[in-house]
Amino acid sequence: MPRIVRMTDNAKRIRRWEVALTAVVMFLPLVPITAGKGGYGLVQHARAAEAQKLDTSRLVSIGGDITEIVYALGEEKRLIARDSTSIYPEAATKLPDVGYMRALSPEGILAVNPTAIIAVEGSGPPEALAVLRNASLPFETIPQSYDRDGILKKISSIGSLLGVADKAKVLEDKVAADLDAAIAASARRPEAERKRVLFVLSAQGGKILASGTGTAADGIIKLAGALNAVGTFPGYKPLTDESIIEAKPDVILMMDRGGEHPVTNDDLLSQPALALTPAGQTKAIIRMDGIHLLGFGPRTASAIRELNAAIYGG
Repeated sequence: MPRIVRMTDNAKRIRRWEVALTAVVMFLPLVPITAGKGGYGLVQHARAAEAQKLDTSRLVSIGGDITEIVYALGEEKRLIARDSTSIYPEAATKLPDVGYMRALSPEGILAVNPTAIIAVEGSGPPEALAVLRNASLPFETIPQSYDRDGILKKISSIGSLLGVADKAKVLEDKVAADLDAAIAASARRPEAERKRVLFVLSAQGGKILASGTGTAADGIIKLAGALNAVGTFPGYKPLTDESIIEAKPDVILMMDRGGEHPVTNDDLLSQPALALTPAGQTKAIIRMDGIHLLGFGPRTASAIRELNAAIYGG
């Protein structure tokens, strides 16, 4: 019997944002912690003091993970607008939408009269960012790496920027404990039993665009105790039929975008190369809510558990 798993989170339909989730950077400069005893504390206090000087009373967030953390910190009262990728929690969708993160309009952002912007790297276009910076509007970016520590650093950075380091530490500790438990559970699976997962970003026109290394998809697959079937190249890349067959995926993973997704499971499996793979032969397709799966925010431990259960059962 075909095994097709559909999993969604409590979010509205996902828009065209997926590639943006693969590129988020640091908003505070990395300061080498080479000082002697007490040096780390001095650096932390310096960052907190700098953050207090920044007016974040009217904040625009660009990036679904950033918006989610602001809400998790209980600082949503600062938000006056968000980008179109910020759809969780649902309350965020009631804020004015300044557009897709890669197609921002500086006029639209300036119209809401913000005092600061927090954005993921890759937001743009560059000309729009230049206009915003030339308007002397603070424009900060937040660190991102697709692992446990990257999530915790993101929470810490946003907390420092908002001047709520104590609240961020509480959230960081809670998220760390949840992540550690989820990761430990996935890690108990023997290497020999780990399945190969092919993350397909899109399959329009019969072309499979798949995730290599250094992406959110690669990160979540590994945290869930599985193997990236095409982990030999960085970023996203169109695959040839030969590459798909050689990858031998046991499972195909895609984002669930509801009615906006143009490729059905039957369409996907009608492609000869995919049909020849173990995943194609067993019709092992998993679709998950994209924000939940690739967001790398406070809910990532939940995404790890759900993906692990979908891949291995249980």
